[in-house]
Amino acid sequence: MTSKRRQIKLGAMIHGVGSSVSAWRHPDVRPDASITFDFYRREALIAEAGKLDLVFIADVLHINENSTPHFVNHLEPLTLLSALGVATSHIGLVGTLSTTYSDPYTSARQLASIDHISGGRAGWNVVTTGMSAAALNFGKSEAEHPGHDQRYRMAAEYLNVARGLWDSWEDDAFVRDKESGVFFDADKLHTLNHRGEFCAVKGPLNISRSRQGQPVIFQAGSSTDGQNFSAVHADAVMPGITNLEEARRYYKELKRKAGKAGRDPDQLIVMPSASIVVGRTREEAEEKYAKLASLKTFEQALKYFAQFFDFYDFTQYPLDGPFPDVGELGRKSFQSFTDRVKREARERGLTLRQTVLQFSGSKPEFFGSPEEVADRMQEWFETGAADGFILHSDVPGTLADVTELVVPILQQRGLFRIDYESDTLRGNLGLKVPVNRYERG
Repeated sequence: MTSKRRQIKLGAMIHGVGSSVSAWRHPDVRPDASITFDFYRREALIAEAGKLDLVFIADVLHINENSTPHFVNHLEPLTLLSALGVATSHIGLVGTLSTTYSDPYTSARQLASIDHISGGRAGWNVVTTGMSAAALNFGKSEAEHPGHDQRYRMAAEYLNVARGLWDSWEDDAFVRDKESGVFFDADKLHTLNHRGEFCAVKGPLNISRSRQGQPVIFQAGSSTDGQNFSAVHADAVMPGITNLEEARRYYKELKRKAGKAGRDPDQLIVMPSASIVVGRTREEAEEKYAKLASLKTFEQALKYFAQFFDFYDFTQYPLDGPFPDVGELGRKSFQSFTDRVKREARERGLTLRQTVLQFSGSKPEFFGSPEEVADRMQEWFETGAADGFILHSDVPGTLADVTELVVPILQQRGLFRIDYESDTLRGNLGLKVPVNRYERG
């Protein structure tokens, strides 16, 4: 017998009016897309028609007057995913939920509910909120916002609690025998009784496991803490790495850490966040990119760049002088990204202007004609840099272009599915259903 050929996994980030400060100005962008369910529904159905594995909804818990247009006015992910669960039938539904500013019992119920509504297609992007100002929205002061290391300890405990709650009921606990009057087998109901460093949760959860056992756990952190967390806890990882060699190093190290943690490395899927612009020809892709770039001024690019450094005021420095020494700024929020910015700016001797353009205005890694984009995906996939990709773009219509132009090429090369293998997210990702911790052997 021969094993099935490994294939690329694909997800799509649906981001309303776009992730930049200026994408909403594009003539083809619906200006109220971020709060319009019909927009998300159409995008999800396009992704599903293309046989993509999942759609992904991002989130933030703090905004100010300098935040990007999408995030100042957007739908809450879990509410949105519940609706998309009814509107779709096969595609995975993944959303961001912070372990820093939410309650594990409530979150476990919400995610389990989405999993049941969708028939086993829910995924949770576990994040540790970095922006200290988010504390002000949850009855705390910025001084009470936990540090980077503490947030990951909180996340580990939080996730362990959620998983314990999801196992409250064994899979065959609900007898539902009308003649005998037995609704459930009490011996198969389990109370968690957790009391830890950050929370105390008795349980049990008042909802059973879904067809895929538990929601699929995603994580996006690329810092050392993020990698260590993912190696132990995540089913899939979405690092924001755009350099091929760096991606290969990350992939190899993360898989090594997963093995060291006693896991099967193949059960940890690496899907880098991949910016993409595709046209029927490279010239068309260039035109699309130029049209989008023309909408953004350098001042807007600087404004977008600053949010990763806690909205730091970079205008106090000369644009053509060296990138300033900002110390530890950014390490409590977007640590892996801001560390990379500082390191590259220092090693390459970049000016502030060059640094901003490099990290907020350069062309996407996956750019060009359908063949060029497919070639690049194949190179990352076959050379040990990725198991798949979470695709995103500020160019309107990109998701349709991917499904109509790029996916058929990958299918012809045997690198992507022709049809869904399963009707659960775990099944399509090739992940095993987690065994209930209380199941009798």
